[in-house]
Amino acid sequence: MKKVMAQSIGTAVLAASLMIVPALLGPASFTAARAACDPGDRIDATTAGMAAKRAQSAGYSHVQMEHKGCDNVWHGFAMKNGASIRMAVSPSGEVMPEGD
Repeated sequence: MKKVMAQSIGTAVLAASLMIVPALLGPASFTAARAACDPGDRIDATTAGMAAKRAQSAGYSHVQMEHKGCDNVWHGFAMKNGASIRMAVSPSGEVMPEGD
């Protein structure tokens, strides 16, 4: 009887922790993005969709935003003038090619 009661309590505690921990950590993508940043970095509320719209209005097509850096710059891939390139969208909305 004691063994069954201990197992039941253990199962209840495990179930409760599985429900509480994600709520404390927040959405996985938000938490993962912040994990690589310094504690003093301020992450703004811009989304991949917002960055993609900026890139499209700057003449890029087939825009795919890949990730957002701690500096709030969105990085991704797009087509411009028939070529596939890496590009970035700054917090101020400036769209620029990346790399060589």
